Amino acid sequence: MAERRDKRTGRTAQALPPRQAFPAAIGLCFVLMLVAVDQTVVGTALPTIVAELNGFSLYAWVGTAYLLTSVITIPIFGRLGDFYGRKPFVVTSVILFVSASVFCSMSSSMLQLVIGRALQGIGGGMLVGTAFASVPDLFPEPRVRLRWQILFSSAFGVANAVGPTLGGLLTQYAGWRFVFYVNLPIGLISLVFLWRFLPWIRQNPTGGMRLDWLGALLIALLLGSWQMFVEFLPRHGASLGVMALGTAGVLLLMALVYWEERCPNPLLPMDMFRDRGLSALFVLSVVSGFVMFALLFYLPLLFQGGLGMSPKQVGLLITPLVLCMTLGSVINSRVVVLLEHGNYMFYVGFVFLSLACLALVFVTVSTAHWQLMAYMIMAGLGLGLIMPNLTVFAQQLAGRTRFGIATAMLQSLRMVGGMIGAVIVGTLINHFYALGVRDMAIAQQDQDVRSMLTDPQVLVSSEMQSSFMAHLQRVNMHGDMLIAAARDVLIGAVHVGLAAVFIVAMFGLLGTYRVPFINISRPNAAEPAGAEDDAKPASKDEA
Repeated sequence: MAERRDKRTGRTAQALPPRQAFPAAIGLCFVLMLVAVDQTVVGTALPTIVAELNGFSLYAWVGTAYLLTSVITIPIFGRLGDFYGRKPFVVTSVILFVSASVFCSMSSSMLQLVIGRALQGIGGGMLVGTAFASVPDLFPEPRVRLRWQILFSSAFGVANAVGPTLGGLLTQYAGWRFVFYVNLPIGLISLVFLWRFLPWIRQNPTGGMRLDWLGALLIALLLGSWQMFVEFLPRHGASLGVMALGTAGVLLLMALVYWEERCPNPLLPMDMFRDRGLSALFVLSVVSGFVMFALLFYLPLLFQGGLGMSPKQVGLLITPLVLCMTLGSVINSRVVVLLEHGNYMFYVGFVFLSLACLALVFVTVSTAHWQLMAYMIMAGLGLGLIMPNLTVFAQQLAGRTRFGIATAMLQSLRMVGGMIGAVIVGTLINHFYALGVRDMAIAQQDQDVRSMLTDPQVLVSSEMQSSFMAHLQRVNMHGDMLIAAARDVLIGAVHVGLAAVFIVAMFGLLGTYRVPFINISRPNAAEPAGAEDDAKPASKDEA
């Protein structure tokens, strides 16, 4: 068993023998597949789910409920994993996630589905906060970890490649409820490997800790108030209630910072935010989450509702996006170790991502499918070149005793970005679609026609569309023309949302400059190869 000494704790970090490390890594691969499949199949099926359960007003909440609870639980269990070991939390998270998936599949209303997704988010937050931080326990040496990253990327890629198409096929031929049942076999297989082979390692075995429950409560209230403020502002304007939400968000942020600065065991260590390198990576994590989740949630709406595609076609189009995220990650793991400064991969990734988002702003019904696939490939490669480096660089800068909280913070802030992106882009789409339909229907005197057009579910649900067409025939109106006009309005509304995504991607490109230079390929001369800090960050002046 290979050994090396941790400079910060003075303890020896041991690499597991391959006969244990490999099956444990297989278990973590299935955990990655569980997360990836859930993200991709649900996003593809979401327009159909919302149409069947008649709740377009809660479209964004299906995604943000999951993200909101994940954001809270990721740092909690990342912190607990550092003190008490990660294995029990990883196993519990898989059980909870699979159970919540069954609850989602049995939902009979949008409210029940949102509650189920919130429960899934708790399990997903536990899973992300502990499972990802288990990788350094299996492979302490950074360069070895990067080589094993190919296995994890491949597992993620298989799930991403299958997920969108599987979601589209299940939604179209078996019903959307089956997209949640997919999690059951994956979860059970992962439990077998994790229970048997994942080691129970405590990085801080010298004592217990008091969990920062007040910090968790403040985070929940802060993110909830921000989410409702962004969602309600376009609907109700600067009303007293909306302004109260905005004010509450500011006060909660101040209270959170004040408390975390003074808490003996803070959920969000403020010193990590004061670290120039880590803070830059945290910002990029928010940006990547904003872009990724906005694309996963709202491109299916554009393709199915705006361009009139079937769920199967939507799945086939989304597949290149998620598959190339894995391909980009594999390419990155091979290239970044050859570069003197791995940060250059961030620049390439954000350029690809920004160009893809810009191209999507100009998508119309006449855009060829091969062009759409090219945009998906470009966006996927961009994300694939960005996200693995965020994790590896943050773990290098944070040090071994803070692997868990650094990884958890990174994943949690990605969820924060995803939640913000889902809410902002969803609010823009709802607002501009409502305005466009209202202007389009000014000449229509039939109140039922106006109300049915205002709900974009009529563009997704075949049943609602048939009922709409039958009503128009009774009042001697041409339904095809109105449906086509409504699709154009929805496309324009999604374009506005995608323009916001492009701006955020460009902000990430500019913010890349703040990341300190990090070299993964060269060990520190003061340490033997394999030491913890063999990827020592260098300042830009030294470079």
